[in-house]
Amino acid sequence: MIKVAVCGANGKMGKEVCQTVLDNPSTELVAKIDILGDDVFQTIEQAIKNTKIDVLVDFTQPKSIYENAKYCLNNGIKIVIGTTGLSDEQINELKDLSSKNGTGCLIAPNFSTGAVLMMMFAQKAAKYFDNAEIIEMHHNQKKDAPSGTAIKTALMMSEAKETFKTGNCPETETIKGARGGNSYSDIQIHSVRMPGFMASQEVLFGSNGQILKIRHDSTDRKCYMDGVMLAIEHVFAKNDFVYGLENLLK
Repeated sequence: MIKVAVCGANGKMGKEVCQTVLDNPSTELVAKIDILGDDVFQTIEQAIKNTKIDVLVDFTQPKSIYENAKYCLNNGIKIVIGTTGLSDEQINELKDLSSKNGTGCLIAPNFSTGAVLMMMFAQKAAKYFDNAEIIEMHHNQKKDAPSGTAIKTALMMSEAKETFKTGNCPETETIKGARGGNSYSDIQIHSVRMPGFMASQEVLFGSNGQILKIRHDSTDRKCYMDGVMLAIEHVFAKNDFVYGLENLLK
């Protein structure tokens, strides 16, 4: 039985994870961690003083995830990170801590198997197109932009070539930000925040006479739960560092 703690347990994603852990015969929910609630620990430190934790799943806020992850890796707690907003430098430091301490760490910008396949398909298509942009659309309560999924997608695509602006003319923005943010290999990322969306992403590829669109839409948080369980089982069995759920689907 895998003893699981959930940080951010009373958030929308946290509640889904808690229920999934409770429903799964191979996992036991041993601690809920959040700043509010009658049945929660308010800190990870409080939780580990009161119960044994094999794997901590973190769905908190961008401002807290980095310190949470460092604390876990320095105290022998394997961690699954679903919170986005980590910088490249922070991810690399967590990778080093995971390796140094021999403690498993999995960071997944998206746990939906459909979204991960969308990212993998985009990586494949990137070999055959010289121009590409990403549009990601989320609800208006999402604090970080662009999304971790969009950043990871661009990173995966960038492995194919140095630039995706081949043949573009020199550009002038008459309104700052109109062209979105310039990311890896000059891939423009456009972020939309609006009620009615949960999580959607479209990757656009273009060449003379054709447009390829690869799109994924999440409409219910339950779509993430199979990926969360896959991540929990992986870090429990392994002590490696993994960035991206696609590494478990290959």
